[in-house]
Amino acid sequence: MTKELRRLSIVMLFMFLSLFAAASWIQVVDAEGLAHTDGNRRTLLDSYEIQRGSIIADGIPIASSVASGDVYQYQRQYVDSPMWSSVTGFFNPGLQSATGIEGALNTDLAGTGANAFFSEIERIVSGQSQTGFSVELSLDAAAQKAAYDALGDLQGAVVAIEPSTGRVLAMVSTPGYDANEIAVHDSRAATEAYDALDALKPNPLQNRAIRGDLNPPGSTFKIVVAAAAFASGEWTPDSTLPNPARYTLPGTSTRIANATGGTCGPGAEVSIADAIRLSCNIPMAQLAVELGDAKILETAEKLGFNQSFETPLKSTASSYPRGLDDAQTALTGFGQGQVTATPLQMAMVAAGLANDGSVMNPRLVDAVIGNDLSVVRQYEDTEYDRAFDAAVADAVTAAMVASVADGAATGARIDGIDVAGKTGTAENGDRPYSLWFTGFAPAENPEVAVAVVVENGGGIGQTGSGNSLAAPIAKKVIEAVLNR
Repeated sequence: MTKELRRLSIVMLFMFLSLFAAASWIQVVDAEGLAHTDGNRRTLLDSYEIQRGSIIADGIPIASSVASGDVYQYQRQYVDSPMWSSVTGFFNPGLQSATGIEGALNTDLAGTGANAFFSEIERIVSGQSQTGFSVELSLDAAAQKAAYDALGDLQGAVVAIEPSTGRVLAMVSTPGYDANEIAVHDSRAATEAYDALDALKPNPLQNRAIRGDLNPPGSTFKIVVAAAAFASGEWTPDSTLPNPARYTLPGTSTRIANATGGTCGPGAEVSIADAIRLSCNIPMAQLAVELGDAKILETAEKLGFNQSFETPLKSTASSYPRGLDDAQTALTGFGQGQVTATPLQMAMVAAGLANDGSVMNPRLVDAVIGNDLSVVRQYEDTEYDRAFDAAVADAVTAAMVASVADGAATGARIDGIDVAGKTGTAENGDRPYSLWFTGFAPAENPEVAVAVVVENGGGIGQTGSGNSLAAPIAKKVIEAVLNR
């Protein structure tokens, strides 16, 4: 072989190896990322001929595919859809659209992702039709139903979490919608159904549990401020603060009051524990100013504020802004001002307290299951952060238990069970209040942490409270998880 031919052979060999490596990278290593790219229509187009995997909750297929008899071959069907729609979303190949779990785990459900590579080879060899993988959710069917039924016609959301693992046991947003109306293969009918839902106010397509227009958390945020104070080492539950009936925000002429309009119980001073139990604004505003926004921010961020989470549904980050002045910091002491939160975030706060200060990453999925029932991918429990030590968690918990027992959160009482809870009645200017509850049970051995928000004042303007509307909803969810 001449020198020129040898050089040409080496160049051609190099080009072949480069092409092989690039093709292998695209088809195997980078397949998952490319499949999720917004501009890639292949996955949805492939879905026309695929029997999509099921979405399973507590052993029940809540979304599955059946023969349709039309060009798309398979029709997506949803069971009790309004109760589950905030999680499942919808899938429609005709609209080239998928939302919720249908969108987040589309490649698994369609059997077209990197995990399906060897299954696809086996299918081609055997001549079998392609079937997607199933997705097993962490949701507890009883808790989901309890949350949905308890919310009823209210506009709001519920999130329940297993504190020790981060597994989401319930995620409900109301009003819900029937995904079957959008999953039809008549593109015109599907578009009309989608547009009609999207035009409604409140919008049922919006998952209020993790996204949307975030609400101020109101007095539920007092437990974050208390945790920050105890973690600083400068404050204990017995530490006291002045107890006036009115308080002027630093550097302003704006005066605030407690919800009762009077002092926080008798006496010239009040303890932090009693301020939590009775849900008083003024002492917590004073405490926030003395602590400073930096310390509150540090604790809030360790609990998940200013961070978006993927469960795999992506949440909007709850907000505790940086660089607040004393007046704004005082307002955050009772969950007003510029602080905002999702129900997911406030459930994480309660779960972190229940788990001795360890905040777990929330997750909605337990596993992806293959056609032969083998586990294709198992989702593990992971810690997000350690927000504070167990002693701090115990101190805040004691005040929350007292609040449910004989304080401002009695609407969450359950006979024979110590419930740790905190209510919130958040102001929205001239608009109706946002009504909150967050807590966990049993207090001594927590199995579930829950957060509830009722928006638009529960339909009764500024006359409702977190204790009257949100706490009873949380109570029913807790009872469902504990089989009460």
